[in-house]
Amino acid sequence: MNNLTKPLLTVRNLKTYFKLDEGMVKAVDGVDFDVFPGQVVGIVGESGCGKSVTIKSALRIVEKPGEIVDGEILYHPQKNADANDGPVDLVTLKAHGKKMRDIRGNEIALIPQEPMAAFSPVHTIGNQLIEAVRLHQKVNKKQAFDIAVQALHEVGMPNPERRMGAYSWELSGGLRQRAMIAMALTCNPSLLIADEPTTAIDVTTQAQVLNLLRSLQERHNMSIIFITHDLGVIAQVADFVVVMYLGRVMETGTVDDIFHNPQHPYTKALLESIPTVHSPSKELLPTIEGSIPHPFNRPAGCPFYPRCADFMAGVCDKRTPSLQKINDKQSVSCFLHHDKAEEDEAA
Repeated sequence: MNNLTKPLLTVRNLKTYFKLDEGMVKAVDGVDFDVFPGQVVGIVGESGCGKSVTIKSALRIVEKPGEIVDGEILYHPQKNADANDGPVDLVTLKAHGKKMRDIRGNEIALIPQEPMAAFSPVHTIGNQLIEAVRLHQKVNKKQAFDIAVQALHEVGMPNPERRMGAYSWELSGGLRQRAMIAMALTCNPSLLIADEPTTAIDVTTQAQVLNLLRSLQERHNMSIIFITHDLGVIAQVADFVVVMYLGRVMETGTVDDIFHNPQHPYTKALLESIPTVHSPSKELLPTIEGSIPHPFNRPAGCPFYPRCADFMAGVCDKRTPSLQKINDKQSVSCFLHHDKAEEDEAA
């Protein structure tokens, strides 16, 4: 990871709500995290915790009636930017305005969750890659073709020139994912967002895609935000981890600290539910009791308290904990640590 102290992306108090007839859905409710140059940040949590809405907010592609109601997303442009230029608050940009479109796909690229749905079935892979190149680069069609072929070659696509004429439905799941990664790389982005890119592929292909992303990240010194519900994947690819639950950040820390020194009860419960080589055979794995609350019936106080083994009555169900640093590397949103943190600050 690059040791520069200035973050590439800074998210502060991000709130993205969906105003529905049935009520308000607080999909993202005060999220904070940073992404530094050359760093891989993993965002992990159960389905429905707000991971994908968080990155869609950063890209300004949240579907209506979703709306960013508060917070800031500060991005430091890397291309054609003066060293003295400050960050751009993406929240203040028009979602479909020229400045945001210059950033989206060019400086910040996305690998969507399902490439079969992301590619047009009636246009060839090559046509779509060429269109992505020419949208952000001043090149002719022949030059765009060469850039696209080179991108396919870099991601390990067999016979890249011939694949340019293929349709997405003619490719296997693994090849479609490689083509989608190639499209994201055509403009050499500074930040790559991967939204559960291994969910729809088999375990062997998943390992290949993870190795590919890691090698591409090191080769291009890109920053990556990796969205997943699989902590095993996070252990392989991430430098820094953000643990989310019901739209809020429960814990952040380096991958080593999260796995070897977890502090939040939710993080501990997630790790305990993962099988290991030391797990006793023919025994049920520990599970997190209950399920994520319905969005219209969010609990008061800490969102995790109804499922928490360390629940403190009169505290966790009355007040909402904020994300606070407990050491140089970790921050936790839990009253088990806040009193100690406040005592340390007072001392």
